[in-house]
Amino acid sequence: MQIRFHGAAHTVTGSQHLLEINGSKLLLDCGLYQGRRSETYERNLNFPFDPRSVNAVILSHAHIDHSGNLPNLVRRGYDGPIYATRATVDLSNIMLSDSGHIQEADAKFVNKKPSRRGNGPIEPLYTQWDAEEVAQYFRGVDYDVEFEPVPGVIARFVEAGHILGSAAVSLEIEEKGRKLRIWFSGDIGRFKLPLLRDPVLPDAVDYMVMESTYGDKPHRDPEAAFVEFRDVVKRTVGRGGKVIVPAFAVGRTQELVYDLNQMMHDGDVPSIPVYVDSPLAVNTTQVFKDHPECFDPETREFVREARHPALDFKMLTYIKSVDESKALNERKDPMVIISASGMAETGRILHHLRNNIENPNNTVCIASWQAPHTLGRRLADRENQVKIYGEVYKRKCEVATIGGLSAHAGQDLLTEYALASNGRLKQIFLVHGEETPAMALKEMLKTKGMECVHYPDLHESVEI
Repeated sequence: MQIRFHGAAHTVTGSQHLLEINGSKLLLDCGLYQGRRSETYERNLNFPFDPRSVNAVILSHAHIDHSGNLPNLVRRGYDGPIYATRATVDLSNIMLSDSGHIQEADAKFVNKKPSRRGNGPIEPLYTQWDAEEVAQYFRGVDYDVEFEPVPGVIARFVEAGHILGSAAVSLEIEEKGRKLRIWFSGDIGRFKLPLLRDPVLPDAVDYMVMESTYGDKPHRDPEAAFVEFRDVVKRTVGRGGKVIVPAFAVGRTQELVYDLNQMMHDGDVPSIPVYVDSPLAVNTTQVFKDHPECFDPETREFVREARHPALDFKMLTYIKSVDESKALNERKDPMVIISASGMAETGRILHHLRNNIENPNNTVCIASWQAPHTLGRRLADRENQVKIYGEVYKRKCEVATIGGLSAHAGQDLLTEYALASNGRLKQIFLVHGEETPAMALKEMLKTKGMECVHYPDLHESVEI
């Protein structure tokens, strides 16, 4: 049996791990890589394996860095099943369609620029039609229900607590008379976050493929992050500015809305308009309502009372049309604008940033990890000048980063997660993390007696 690490190796995005078992090929995740634009396009377009040779795909969750290259996989010949939890299937259908629409819209916008004259047009990575073709291959499976994706493999989804529908994947494998268990963590959530159930720790695992995004630091308590976000809103409103938040439309947006709801209900901040400017977030709302099985007890009570945190907020408006979105940038009054994408690489957030970044009264609030070479990372690094759609803008606004809002486990929980199977674990592979946090986590695990930790290179093949 082999594992090939074709994505999220020495980086956080583009999750793709290919297993060869009993002559079959099983792909864990098929995410988009995000980084330098020139490298990103070619890397996402061309797979290091023949998609037609893959027998099955298992998807851990719907975030685009885990699901977003499925349209290319299908377009290049894959026609097998794509297994996911039922909530992930519903979210992926709308997220992939939205991603295809954004790919087309961004290509059209760039092709209109005078600087493109004399050059060939930029083609979108894939279209909305390509994305919608994926839906026919999804197979929804409940949590903790066994299924057989390829011969000799019994799989099961386990709660990951990261976003709606997110799951770790347990694989019971029998090959050539040998039995073993592989555990793919997907993205690991955190305990006591609002909305979702807590992640389930692994047990009795032989080999683990585990994320390491925040392997170098524990997170602050979620309540401390709430206070920090509240203070950002208060001081920005105090100087008459806007708070602009690049946020993933699934998970982070709902948490931020929930926090703002609490702040204004308790009188901690003035009641100001809050706009969620993401068509995807509008569609996501219904998916949240359709899947109460993913919520913790407190949120299920909200749903029963028709008081879901993402909906029960009189100052909240979901922006639907482009004209409504553009109108926000004509206004000068204080407000909060939450818009996708979370790394400020595509979508409406780019227009809000270019219209507000040069005003010192405003704040750009970075509420999640930012991949290297993305606009979100350049803002988080507080660069004085940034390019948006090829034009240079001087950053005069405040930039506030709030790491404690992360839906990823910190070093403390990652350590606990790995140690849960230490008695049986033969090797752990750290993925979905840059080198510094991954090496820090490796050293931490070493101090706990775990010597069998490997940080695989991109496209590295490991025999098990």
